[in-house]
Parts: sequence; C-alpha cells; structure tokens
Amino acid sequence: QVQFVESGGGLVQPGGSLRLSCAVSGFTFSSYVMDWYRQAPGKERELVAGIGSTGGATNYADSVKGRFTISRDNNKNTLYLQMNSLKPEDTAVYYCNTPARPTDWGQGTQVTVSS
Repeated sequence: QVQFVESGGGLVQPGGSLRLSCAVSGFTFSSYVMDWYRQAPGKERELVAGIGSTGGATNYADSVKGRFTISRDNNKNTLYLQMNSLKPEDTAVYYCNTPARPTDWGQGTQVTVSS
C-alpha cells in the first residue's frame, strides 16, 4: 500500500521560511522521480518541483525558482522542500507524489503565507 505523508506546513509571514517533509512507503523510493505539487483554493494542482531518483537532477516551476529547494534522503525514504522568501501567492496545500503512482495522493500539508 503506497502512502505519502506530508508534514511541516504552517502559518508564516511573507519573507519567512518553511521546510516540508514527505514520508513515503509502499514502493522502492530510491528508484523513482519524486515531485512536489501544490493546490491553491479555486485553482488546479500544479507541479512545483521535481527530483531524480538519486537527487542529482532537479527542476522547478518558474514561480519558485531561486526560492525553493527540493531534496531527498533515500536512506530515510523522505522527500523535502525547503521554502524561503515565501510570498502570499505560495499559499496552498502541498502534496508529494511520484509519476509511477499518479492516482495515489496523501492528505497534503497546508502552507499559509500572510501578515
């Protein structure tokens, strides 16, 4: 049974930082690309960042490039997203996933950026 358990969200002021975690189980984590998505109220879910199986290749949406860093620890089956210089438009529920299991989603973690 594949599981994605996101954590680390919360309320922060503009310009602040958060570090999100995604604990993965149910498949061979180290063999697959992993992605972070987010979904804001009334909007479609969008791809935020992706990382190759070994962590050597990363990609980012233009809206977060230079502010967010995706990483992974294959020994811990955990995916991370370091978010710096947060903006109100980053407010969303953040999810992790792999293209290998496109129909399986966790509960996500809420990130709210507000004064």
